Amino acid sequence: MKVLIYFEGQQLLSKSGIGRAFDHQKKALESAGVPYSTDENELDYDILHINTYGLNSQRMVRKAKRADKKVIYHAHSTEEDFRNSFIGSNQVSAIYKKHLVRLYSSADFIITPTLYSKKVIEGYGIEQPIEAISNGIDLTRFNRNVEKEKQFRDYFQLPPDKKVIISVGLYFERKGLVDFVEVARRFPEYTFIWFGHTPLYTIPKKIRAIIQGDHPDNVIFPGYIKGDIIEGAYTNADLFFFPSYEETEGIVVLEALASRQHVLVREIPVYDGWLVPGENAYMGRTNEDFCNQIEQIIEKKAIDLRENGWQTAQGKSIQAIGQQLKSVYEKVLGN
Repeated sequence: MKVLIYFEGQQLLSKSGIGRAFDHQKKALESAGVPYSTDENELDYDILHINTYGLNSQRMVRKAKRADKKVIYHAHSTEEDFRNSFIGSNQVSAIYKKHLVRLYSSADFIITPTLYSKKVIEGYGIEQPIEAISNGIDLTRFNRNVEKEKQFRDYFQLPPDKKVIISVGLYFERKGLVDFVEVARRFPEYTFIWFGHTPLYTIPKKIRAIIQGDHPDNVIFPGYIKGDIIEGAYTNADLFFFPSYEETEGIVVLEALASRQHVLVREIPVYDGWLVPGENAYMGRTNEDFCNQIEQIIEKKAIDLRENGWQTAQGKSIQAIGQQLKSVYEKVLGN
């Protein structure tokens, strides 16, 4: 068995959750001993595992079908999480949905990150078998490291006693960026850092204005930062606050849980079945909810849920995902 993993537009999408999911797939297959290639010109393969939605992705599916290969579509995207993202996304979301339905329907099997996204895609009327498999988390990256934490504090010139609240994501309204900034206004004594980047010319004027300066002084938008600094931020910050309105999973939430970090998210359906408010994460629905909980968490008045959150992340390790992917591949070839 050999798998061709295809990912169109790697340079454009490498900083996104899909980009990290692609990296996790490769590590997962290596851990499970499944041979794979990422060379689109590869001919010696049994299954095309495709992650993207562009014209070349469609071409790769047609090419695989002509060669009588099996096709698995990894459904990272839905109409719901496309809305409130790029300029014009809401206006073309219905067209985007039809495009996704056409692509997903061309596959022999669909993988999607959560039971929630599985339910959404089933609601599109797609009849292909669908299995929910987490994008996974490379647990080794998120163990506490004092040197990484120092690099994080030094990079932002943060005094040891400065309270810090972080988030990670693209510059999308859908990610809750507006709410993140509005909550920050209520806590001028804390530093709020939003890690991530999206080309400014692709996002609506309102979001662009926030990034370019329409935000309080205690909010920092450092752009996309990887490696030791952000890994130090995950373990050293006082809270990971992710008020996203829509996700298909949320790899950054897994990263925060794996870092033994306090995690505060919006109560949305994607977390059903794996995040439980008051058990392994804090949840809210409004900015008022978030503010009340932030005060409790930062001042150490809330129940500490970090160990339970860490245990949740353990079940979504790269090794576990590798075995689940291997099982799907064997099932597809068997059919």
